[in-house]
Amino acid sequence: MRLEPIPAPSLARRAGFPALALGLTALIAMGLAALAGAAPGEVAWLVVKGAAGSKFALLETLNRATPLIFTGLAVAVAFRAKLWNIGAEAQLYLGAVATVVLGTGLLDWPAATLLPVLAVAAMAAGALALLVPTFLKTRFGVDEVVTTLLLNFVALLFVSYLLEGPLKDPMGLGWPKSEPVIDAARLPRIAEGLRLHWGFGLALIAAVLVWILQTRTIWGFEIRAVGLNLKAARFAGMPVNAVLVRTAILSGGLAALAGFSEVAGAKGNLTTDLSPGFGYTGIIVAMLALLHPLGVVVAAIFVAGIFVGADSMSRAAGVPSFIADITLASALLAMILALGLTSLRIRR
Repeated sequence: MRLEPIPAPSLARRAGFPALALGLTALIAMGLAALAGAAPGEVAWLVVKGAAGSKFALLETLNRATPLIFTGLAVAVAFRAKLWNIGAEAQLYLGAVATVVLGTGLLDWPAATLLPVLAVAAMAAGALALLVPTFLKTRFGVDEVVTTLLLNFVALLFVSYLLEGPLKDPMGLGWPKSEPVIDAARLPRIAEGLRLHWGFGLALIAAVLVWILQTRTIWGFEIRAVGLNLKAARFAGMPVNAVLVRTAILSGGLAALAGFSEVAGAKGNLTTDLSPGFGYTGIIVAMLALLHPLGVVVAAIFVAGIFVGADSMSRAAGVPSFIADITLASALLAMILALGLTSLRIRR
């Protein structure tokens, strides 16, 4: 038995295997619900109802999807160039740090000026976090999977230090959190009285711009070429290292926008639990979207719906919400297998 590459997979193959992967994931989720002592159909309905059964539920799902769109785009952009960015969590937190440093009163500007400056500063911090592993990769051949993964822990410890020291809120009653950002540094709400903010709109704009960049620009062509065959791209005269550096700047900046939107839109300050794993979940989102920027939006809403719906389902049916985590892990593994079978066939 051997695996043989398929030069031009058919549309049925490219669509069929991912669909089978999602179907397999649904079967696993229903099996887990049955093992937990609940009716699978009832659990599925409660998840859907909890994620989109009311205006509040739907907007909460979109709010949860906002940082996942940013981190999913960051991963999708980097993976397209075979730059394995596993450090979106670190880039998110450094973007949040930049937002807090400048947004708690250091720059007392009107919102129309301050918010763009905070977003750019956050992107610069996130880009810097990915430029270091990219430099080590291009200059010394260091595996970026290891360096980006380890930087997640370094960044979180750095944030913990800041929240216990220079950025600690003196009015926080001893809790490790930063001062709240000023009103001009807050993203306005889309719906009054609910948590959804205009960070979601910014995420949609980012997805469209990334799609245009990848499909309509020379840079996008270079990213795809480097990802498909780095040696061939270098032989053709493409500046491979420069392409990887530019890709790292874009990817790190997109992940950092998740930190900016969470501080300026959802939370208002920085804490060590700002992200419950948005950077890691962004990898699942990107893979479910097959690295397509517009597909990232759909995948992020789907994943956010599972999390929000699972929380509601857990309260209503008494089933552990950890089923959502297992379901998403199964979806990732099934999708990776589906992608492999899309481009490879088994020969005897």
